[in-house]
Amino acid sequence: MNVGIIGAGRIAGTMARTLKEMEGVSARAIASRDINKAQPIADMYKIEKAYGSYEELLNDPKVDLIYIATPHSHHYEHIKMCIEAGKHVLCEKAFTVNARQAEEVLNLGRKKNLLVAEALWTRYLPMRKVMDDIIAKGVIGNVVSLMASLCQPVADVERMVKPELAGGALLDQGVYTINFALMCFGPQIKEIASSWVKYKTGVDALNSITFVYDDGKIAILESGFICRSDRRGVVSGDRGYIEFFNINNCEGIKVYDTEDKLLASHETPKQITGYEYEITSCKNAIEAGKTECPEMPHTEILQVMGIMDKVRKDWGLQYPCE
Repeated sequence: MNVGIIGAGRIAGTMARTLKEMEGVSARAIASRDINKAQPIADMYKIEKAYGSYEELLNDPKVDLIYIATPHSHHYEHIKMCIEAGKHVLCEKAFTVNARQAEEVLNLGRKKNLLVAEALWTRYLPMRKVMDDIIAKGVIGNVVSLMASLCQPVADVERMVKPELAGGALLDQGVYTINFALMCFGPQIKEIASSWVKYKTGVDALNSITFVYDDGKIAILESGFICRSDRRGVVSGDRGYIEFFNINNCEGIKVYDTEDKLLASHETPKQITGYEYEITSCKNAIEAGKTECPEMPHTEILQVMGIMDKVRKDWGLQYPCE
């Protein structure tokens, strides 16, 4: 499978490195509006083609799947552009700016019989299944609560603070805490409450979100871009608790009883960058003729976008691109 990359920022470079070290897939091309940004990545990772426009990449007949690594504000436009060119798509999080945009491009992908997937990499990482298994086996008993935090001091990054780029903590970091809760507790949310701290540019600098589930579980989520948090997820039950170290890229899982005695420790397997798992899932889905990846089905892409829409509506936060 040949992959084309749209965008030439840091994560585009990470994907290029990943593809270079994988077997059965290769980076065919990378495109940027500025060839001087695309060419150095192509040179570093031995990518065959560097293009100075997205249209050139879309017209490359050897590209099977396009990985989109542009700002959130442009995802809808770029996903649609790729689908209309007949290309399978793997788009970085947040998938789009809102649920309406997401639904439109997902429907278009199904109509064209093309894979459209979200590159929410934590959905694909093997430690997700480890967490699922611990909860399912009842090691910590009846699970009742969850806390997850992901804050990074990145206010100096342009796309984080600009409303016109759909900036703010929610779409960039809160998307991970929301997905962590959904992966652990499922989609049956009864109530959503939230609060936020507004940055000087008008986007959210910090936020706190609480889910109350139909069965009485509760999830408390925090994200932000003006401080550093421990990035942990903690799932609690009546017989113990689970610590998930770094919900953005698991660095290990530990399980404790009610007296804080360590019951089990699970190490993260060696990986290239972690991006390889989403690429493998896309390859398998394309070969099977599917239009979605099982790790991140379209229904859950839409639910996450719907949750973020509701939260932003409660805050009164709307982006210029909506």
